[in-house]
Amino acid sequence: MALGGDLEPGTLLAGYRTGMFPMPLGDRIAWFSPDPRAVLPVGGMRVSRSLRRSVERMDITVDACFGEVIRACADPCRPHGWITGEFTDAYSELHDLGWAHSVETWLEGELVGGLYGVAIGAFFAGESMFHLERDAPKVALVGLVGALRQCHAPLLDVQWATPHLESLGVIEIPRDDYLDSLRDAVLAPGPHGRMSRAADSPPPSADSLARFDRFGLTSVTFSCSVISLPQGTSGDASNRWSGYAA
Repeated sequence: MALGGDLEPGTLLAGYRTGMFPMPLGDRIAWFSPDPRAVLPVGGMRVSRSLRRSVERMDITVDACFGEVIRACADPCRPHGWITGEFTDAYSELHDLGWAHSVETWLEGELVGGLYGVAIGAFFAGESMFHLERDAPKVALVGLVGALRQCHAPLLDVQWATPHLESLGVIEIPRDDYLDSLRDAVLAPGPHGRMSRAADSPPPSADSLARFDRFGLTSVTFSCSVISLPQGTSGDASNRWSGYAA
């Protein structure tokens, strides 16, 4: 874990490209690179019979209402909420620039769930989910996996494993293996359609990378093998990408 830096677009993209992601830690920004790292193999998602029925009765869109999705994920009434206004603003700017995306789930024309994250080439970093109807975030995840299956060498990062995510097919891999896959994924073409920021789009500027390195954040070698947040801090890692299992 590292502390410091900012949430400027170049900083965020440099972080994701080097295997790290930010969370608030008190009034500071913490950068995490867990070992092992939890990923969902796009060919290995487990879709139960009941989830298939939910997929059939719900509609899925991409980037139809990113703002509504991230605000729902950031609802302060949710248990273990960690998404601050600063993070909401930062990822909304990334969305405006074409790097952050949402997948929405609809039932009878009403938004009932969704997820958002960061896409670079064939790499997607899941950040958070919400639901108003049972299975709604899982349906959004089915849609995301379907999009990533178009890609060569896709990588769907869910950061930490939970029993809920493991039931969907999430596995843990060593950080070194994750970083190897990440290097390939960010250079591969992304899925066609709206979630299609080109892999050959200009990378973060040298100034952005230098700013990132100034805080010592480009190194992904940490002395601890398992990274967790202290009790009572503003972020709860176990609920970051859990989808609130309902």
